Amino acid sequence: LLRTSVATPGNDHRLGANEAPPAVISIFVGEELEAVIDAIASDSPYAGPVRMKMDLGVDVLPRFSKDTTDRNRTSPFAFTGNKFEFRMPGSHQNLSDADTILNTAVAKELKGYADELESAEDFTAAAIALVKRTIRDHRRVIFNGDGYSHEWELEAERRGLPNKKYAPAALPALIAPKNIQLMEEFGVMTRTEMFSRYEVEMEHYAKIINIEALTMLEMARRQLLPAINSYMGDLARTIAAKKAVSETLSARAETAILERLARDADKMSDAIDHLAAAERTAQGLTDMTAKANSFHDRVVPIMAELRSAADDAETVCGDKYWPLPTYSKMLYYVED
Repeated sequence: LLRTSVATPGNDHRLGANEAPPAVISIFVGEELEAVIDAIASDSPYAGPVRMKMDLGVDVLPRFSKDTTDRNRTSPFAFTGNKFEFRMPGSHQNLSDADTILNTAVAKELKGYADELESAEDFTAAAIALVKRTIRDHRRVIFNGDGYSHEWELEAERRGLPNKKYAPAALPALIAPKNIQLMEEFGVMTRTEMFSRYEVEMEHYAKIINIEALTMLEMARRQLLPAINSYMGDLARTIAAKKAVSETLSARAETAILERLARDADKMSDAIDHLAAAERTAQGLTDMTAKANSFHDRVVPIMAELRSAADDAETVCGDKYWPLPTYSKMLYYVED
């Protein structure tokens, strides 16, 4: 459910990179707190943290203890200092969905704890047993390592943690029977409301990808391909002019660029045709689940192919021909 609360087309690109956590839900607690948890679960004494001193390399500055926690930007649910941080929502998202699910899940667990402890004859013994059992049952969600690593994907699979990398794969959790039961038990949402939200979120995904696909087609057809063809025309004329002056005059550089752009233009043309057909097919579907999955499975991969060809052409196309801001200008230059 937490994964569904952040299932958006934009987050499909963001999760797992750029200081965003991966799609696998895990909890980072830090080495010190993990040692406490392991000590409780194993009935062993806790020795306490090893306090490391910060060496700043300057004698006049005092040495101080290093913080035993770490921020770990690769964790979706991290404990830092005195709080948990849920780091998966995108910058444009409304947090009400995540808050609703978090509060409901916490309420469910606290209710279960209260029911068990209030009926216990020995409260302290029951509380200790409850903590130990909870840690042992859910220890698999604690992970303090690198969430970006391929090893963690394999380890998460071994632990049985779901890895829903894209929105249409994550959203069906909204209509899973156990999750509907949870929401109905606490009067948060009814079965009908859960299915309604599922349909709305699937429709939102399909609409966003459809808009992006149509925009890409418009840009490729009316801006990028004409720009590439214009530059190729000038290159061809330059090569012909050189050969007219002398057959021995080299045009190797121009020819290499022309051949590369011709390959990119062919790839873009093919991708445009395939993308237009895939978009029409997906948009024609009436079942919202099938529609969203068609946009993800068929449309998105072709969009990636079209982008790849355009990106390559951008690196060799003359600056005055390219109609859009280039990556290099956006990332590395500031113009007056």
